[in-house]
Amino acid sequence: MQYTKQALTFEQQADQLIQRGMAGERSLIISRLTSVNYYRLIAYWDPFRKTGCEAFKDGTSMELVWDRYVFDRRLRLLVMDAIERIEIAVRCHLAYEHAHAHGAFGYANDHLSLPKLNANEHKVFLRHVRAEYGRSKEKFAEHFQLKYGLNHPDLPVWMATEIMAFGTLLSFFRGASHHVKKNVASVFGMPDKVFDSWLHTLSYVRNICAHHARLWNRELGVKPLIPRQREYPDWHTPFTMQNNRAFAILTLCCYCVRRIAPQSSWDVRFMALLDAYPKIPRDEMGFPPIDSCIYN
Repeated sequence: MQYTKQALTFEQQADQLIQRGMAGERSLIISRLTSVNYYRLIAYWDPFRKTGCEAFKDGTSMELVWDRYVFDRRLRLLVMDAIERIEIAVRCHLAYEHAHAHGAFGYANDHLSLPKLNANEHKVFLRHVRAEYGRSKEKFAEHFQLKYGLNHPDLPVWMATEIMAFGTLLSFFRGASHHVKKNVASVFGMPDKVFDSWLHTLSYVRNICAHHARLWNRELGVKPLIPRQREYPDWHTPFTMQNNRAFAILTLCCYCVRRIAPQSSWDVRFMALLDAYPKIPRDEMGFPPIDSCIYN
């Protein structure tokens, strides 16, 4: 089938939406469309369409759609703030534990220092780390290369973890020994298996946020493990949450930030965001049907 649609002007796009039943001043709709691409906004007005057609349900307005878009943008920024804190803490403690167990260059010189990676996986991991080292403009990396580069092709682990991409850092954590992973995870008060899944999910969510994609009502493609009820009853009282919606991400972010930065007001800022957008349907975020959550 040939694609025959022609490009529309912003004015034509606005007229098309109005013809399909979207309420709002034409000038305002045009203004919104000149700020955010029509196809990015589709994700936010799609739930307001009538079943099986392009027409909108009664009461659908650009302002209603725009509120969801702005809420989602602010939510992503808040989530990225939490992920940054978690990521930096993981870099710190992973470098610390691995260095004390295997030395400054153990990660590069001995693939057995990362026993969960086979020899080929270790080569791939090291290739990524060295490529990131080669691209780095950090002063400490340039200084190390200038002073020690002739004798050491790799950075000490406490420097290397600071220039790793999040995906490489995740491979490092997942490849580490049980002892190292256990000690890092204990900083966050979780078993290493659970925390491993959390990092995997946060890496996935980080990519969603970095590409400015919809998060608030997305069904997660990478789901975090929920701690077992026997050891962590608070995670199952007064409900056991879904692990496939934004609420799970918000809960684990709040939990982790409270562990590593108890002075943080992250949870207060999140509740303020919810209060600022009372019309956002919380059930689509995975919130429980009761006015309670794990970080209250």
